Order: sequence, then structure tokens, then C-alpha cells
Amino acid sequence: MDAEWMVDARCKDMDPAIFFPTDGVGVQVAQRICAECKVRTHCLEYALAGHIDHGVWGGASERERRRILRRRRLAAVSSGQD
Repeated sequence: MDAEWMVDARCKDMDPAIFFPTDGVGVQVAQRICAECKVRTHCLEYALAGHIDHGVWGGASERERRRILRRRRLAAVSSGQD
């Protein structure tokens, strides 16, 4: 999996604990950081492709990533791409 985008990530020099919050406020803090990151889309796709279960990736919480994957699966099934 290509991860060259990581060198441009806004979070690369930050404490990783910020992106593995234990509450909703922590998720919002991480999402604000991600919102200004130029590789946000790459990060999100990396997490989705790798089925990463924990943390905030590309501005999406675990719950949001599960929803995205569910929507993509349903779209693939409905379009016959299963």
C-alpha cells in the first residue's frame, strides 16, 4: 500500500495520542487538525483500504469509516460490482 503521502501529513510530527481519542471531544480535536491537512483524502483511503479500526484517519472517526465502507458495499452491490 502506497504511503508516500504520509511525509506531507499535517500530523506527522504530532503526538499520535491526539488521533486515538477516548471521547467525542478528542475526536473533534483530531478532526479539526485533519480538516486543514492536504493529504486528508489519501489518509482516509489508506484507513479504509486497510480496514483500520481505531483512531481518526483522514478526518473520519471509526464510526464514520464504518459508515463509508457500508455505503460503498451497498453501492457496489446495487450496481452489480459485487
